[in-house]
Amino acid sequence: MLRKTLALVLGALALSAGALNPKADPKAVVTDGNTRFTVLTPEMIRIEYAPSGQFEDRATFSVVNRELPVPRYSVKDRNGYIDITTDRLALKYRKGTRPDSRENLTVTMKLNGEPVEWYPGLKDSQNLKGTYRTLDGNNGYDYLTRLEDGVVSRSGWAVIDDSPSFKRADGSSSLALEPRDGGFDWVAPRADADAIDLYFMGYGHDYKRAVKDFTRIAGDIPLPPDYIFGYWYSKYQEYSSKDFCDIIEELKKHDIKTDVMILDMDWHYNGSEKNSGGRGGWTGWTWNRNLIADPDSLLGYMHSQGLRTALNLHPADGVRADEEIYADVARDMGIDPASKKTVEWNLNDSVFARVFFNRFIRPTERRGVDFWWLDWQQWMLNRQVPGLGETMWCNHVFFNDMKQIRPDRRPVIFHRWGGLGSHRYQIGFSGDTYINYETLEAEPYFTSTASNVGYGYWGHDLGGHMVREHEPNDPELLARWVQFGVFTPIFRTHATADPRIERRIWKYDNFGTINDAIDLRYALFPYLYTMARKTYDTGIGICRPLYYEHPETDEAYERRNQYYFGDDILVAPIGAPSVDGVSSRELWLPEGQWWSPAHNRIIDGGRAMTLDYTLDQYPYFFRKGAIIPMNPASVTSTTDRPERMVLNVVAGADGEFDLYEDAGDNADYATEFARTAFSQKYSKGKTTIILSPVRGTYAGMSPTRSYTLRVYNADAPSQVTVDGRAVTPFYDAAARCIIIEVPSAPRSRRQTVTIK
Repeated sequence: MLRKTLALVLGALALSAGALNPKADPKAVVTDGNTRFTVLTPEMIRIEYAPSGQFEDRATFSVVNRELPVPRYSVKDRNGYIDITTDRLALKYRKGTRPDSRENLTVTMKLNGEPVEWYPGLKDSQNLKGTYRTLDGNNGYDYLTRLEDGVVSRSGWAVIDDSPSFKRADGSSSLALEPRDGGFDWVAPRADADAIDLYFMGYGHDYKRAVKDFTRIAGDIPLPPDYIFGYWYSKYQEYSSKDFCDIIEELKKHDIKTDVMILDMDWHYNGSEKNSGGRGGWTGWTWNRNLIADPDSLLGYMHSQGLRTALNLHPADGVRADEEIYADVARDMGIDPASKKTVEWNLNDSVFARVFFNRFIRPTERRGVDFWWLDWQQWMLNRQVPGLGETMWCNHVFFNDMKQIRPDRRPVIFHRWGGLGSHRYQIGFSGDTYINYETLEAEPYFTSTASNVGYGYWGHDLGGHMVREHEPNDPELLARWVQFGVFTPIFRTHATADPRIERRIWKYDNFGTINDAIDLRYALFPYLYTMARKTYDTGIGICRPLYYEHPETDEAYERRNQYYFGDDILVAPIGAPSVDGVSSRELWLPEGQWWSPAHNRIIDGGRAMTLDYTLDQYPYFFRKGAIIPMNPASVTSTTDRPERMVLNVVAGADGEFDLYEDAGDNADYATEFARTAFSQKYSKGKTTIILSPVRGTYAGMSPTRSYTLRVYNADAPSQVTVDGRAVTPFYDAAARCIIIEVPSAPRSRRQTVTIK
């Protein structure tokens, strides 16, 4: 019998705003026997069938929150059918049946005014895809056909299959997560292993709303700490302490701005090279004293140079008898150390997890390790828990352990994609690609498309990882890869342990061009960081496909390797070698007008075109009317909060930007931050730029700020005033740019700049 399910009101136990609750509001639920529907939004309905009658109200790996405001909907029970109607969807279900066929269940909606029908089993040939577990072994475009489905489709609908039987790309399942006293949620079997658990999403072409609502049920994308957005030096190589110190000295000597230093797997004994002391295996927990005799001293030196550090882990083979921590770990696990029996890797065992973190992770973090790079888990299934993927589980445990144990900082890990829900652990390591232009050409599409599953923080091996029939140190290819990296979430050069491959960028003849790209990355930090906050607030990735903004334009789908970098910058990466030092890039610009920093001119959009770029130029464009905040050249780290800010303003149209700032690594960034609104109003012959008072505050915020305004797309002015007082600007005719210095003033003051 049909009933609108009732449940106890949580009352005093109700969760605060923004908290997660996997159990839906009873008012959103409609139940008929073993079938249950939950109306989550006007466009999203959960469809369940549980043969045992046990529905799943706990979180799962894919979905952690179902308590959303109940949308308006109606329910009718007539002629053996249940009709559920929202403002956007009409669901029809034949009572008492298994909702797995067109005869038993349909959902209809409208797409651009035309009716669309979905039913279980209908294939979606127009899904816009999401991402893939790893690019290990990818050569060129090989892996682009492997992308998993995303939550948006040109068909207007998408379905998340969260059924226990549904297999992820690694063969794992979306298991349940249940609370543990004094800890974080732990893995558990699903309530009914034979259940159907689907989420129908009928958002039409409102892709950004679909992605946002996905993160509302699947969890927010946490804001990484500021240093994560800086340059990472990384290479898989047997670096000694002296090697690391020499590299840091060279970075400083050549004025290469750097925030993160990676210690790849040779920090520990592994048996693969002469310095490993004969200890075998990729997994290791003991410092390689042949290379790093004094880890405390090395890590302390790195921190003294303003660098954050991460160690590469391959946590799969457990703890062997030759590890320094073995005796303690074995005893804690009830194993006689004299037996020399390996303590197997079993992170789903909460006892092992506690022992391992207490004996290795805690002491190593105290030594100075800031975060962890979790490698090698991308294809492994847990041997003890059916359906448990090691990748997803390692990500969950490491991230939440840091969140719980180190509340003085933001949790962050560098990890592999483990399927839907992995965005809750932020930053992905895409893996070991081949070094060639075809691979570089494929990565922009791979990066932006991942936003379709909320995975907004892919980090690539800039420069490529390994060699196949290509010059490993092609200076132009490396420069183009680094230039692309400027406009990606994570900015990290890397390569495999091949002595032919060089990643010390100062060794290249075109080092100046490469370092200019690094400088641009640091200049763009205020814009990038604001967009990262927007990712946390809205679920929309920093790199997002063109069709998010232009869903009814075919070109937006066809130009797969172009993308938006935040709200106001469009990027068209170069993925082919130049001819005589010039790259001719065929690209498409959307409707409107776009400022090209490479050419210092405005370009009409709504058309395809071919533009030429020298080796030190790159195809990125500012939207007309945009205000792009930037750091001054004096900034050397993403952790700097300079008193002066540069505002790049593209004149000729109204525009605005709401700058986000915080302390950089505070765990309470959700509430402790500052925003500053900038706007420009344009009328013929006059541009007015408003610098609004700051809203909010954070630890260490400067009470004053000065600005350098760079107003592009402008003729020489006849008059410039700041708060009504005339000032003398500098005019760069070649760049068509007015440069205005706004003196330091309290940030609580509103300032007005007028240009005639």
